[in-house]
Amino acid sequence: MSFTSPRDVYLLAGARGVSLFGDLLATTALVLALQERGAGGSAIAAVFIAAVLPEVVFVAVAARIVDRLDSRLLLTATGLVQAAACAAMAFTNGTWTLIGLVAVLGAGLAITAPTFSALLPEMAGPAALGRAMAIGHTANTLGSLAGPALAGLLVGGFGLRVPLLIDAATYLAVVAAGLLFRTHRKGAAGTPPKGRLRGDRLLMTTIGLLAALVLTLNINVVVAVFYIRGPLGGSATEYGLVDAAWLAGMLAGAWLATSIRGDDARLARILAAVFTGTAIVVLSSGFVQKPWQLYFLWLLGGALNGVDNTVLGVLAARRVPEAVRGAFYARFGAIINGANLIGYAAGGALIGHFEPRAIVIGCGVAGVAAAVVFAVPLLNAASAVASSPPGTSSPRSPSPASSGSGP
Repeated sequence: MSFTSPRDVYLLAGARGVSLFGDLLATTALVLALQERGAGGSAIAAVFIAAVLPEVVFVAVAARIVDRLDSRLLLTATGLVQAAACAAMAFTNGTWTLIGLVAVLGAGLAITAPTFSALLPEMAGPAALGRAMAIGHTANTLGSLAGPALAGLLVGGFGLRVPLLIDAATYLAVVAAGLLFRTHRKGAAGTPPKGRLRGDRLLMTTIGLLAALVLTLNINVVVAVFYIRGPLGGSATEYGLVDAAWLAGMLAGAWLATSIRGDDARLARILAAVFTGTAIVVLSSGFVQKPWQLYFLWLLGGALNGVDNTVLGVLAARRVPEAVRGAFYARFGAIINGANLIGYAAGGALIGHFEPRAIVIGCGVAGVAAAVVFAVPLLNAASAVASSPPGTSSPRSPSPASSGSGP
């Protein structure tokens, strides 16, 4: 299974990995620096909110332009604005000015993320898309691990300016990728793209299930530090190792998923099982007694997360018409980030009123319930797709021919 454009696949993975490294480097450095300056919890929370909220707020704008403008123009122009904003942050001292510039970076991500996602199926080709996604996950994982680790060293040795300037330089990787890609999507400005996703029950119920799980399970992102450092008696190092275990599991799961084969119905059934398994892992984590016991659960949970990311990516690439692929990824990102924001806010509110272990168990129970409830319509939709006559296609998804020609 060779890629349609191997050079572009690796270039895209590298650009996204480097950009993610810079983002996490800057965010971690900013949080550390603000905490050292005596900024309160509201300012720290505002940093994370400002990084994510624009992807929700600007979804309509992103969905409108990603499929209509040339991808090279979008990536280069947005990357330059992000680089300039990040460079300005390096020479800014005001807390809320810094947070405002973080929001500018998030607004840029609302455009570049769906642009990259829409390009990947065309670069990889339908048969090799899973492997291309695993390569991307590898680059993202390396960036996710290196960014926060380096942030502490740089802030301690050089202050906030150096990591922010490094992040500004990483945005130039987005610009370079936009200029160097041989593959690009040529939108027609002002012309509504053809192809819609009206009532694709299989895809919509899959996204609904994922959003429900993100909402219920990501409360634990806020609670985890209190749970590990409190009832489990873990150290700061053990907390970091638990977090890294999930990332390591995601990487393994992404590569494992490249061997999965089957039609859309089979992929949907696999997703229902994987989502349910993830919720069970989180529920089980509420009953451990030592941090080391979480390592194994988080490796398994991360592996399931890596499988669902890859399988869902392949399913979306098959069912979303090429003409509206960018709009789909923009809206998908907004849904998931919106669920993230609600989950983070709920976690912050709950930790002040309940014990960490009780919250973790409650999240696990809610996650399992959500998986069971949403799995029913998902499995019904999968059965409907499986029973469709061979060679037929609905107006809600591309035909086999168009699915192959898009990527």
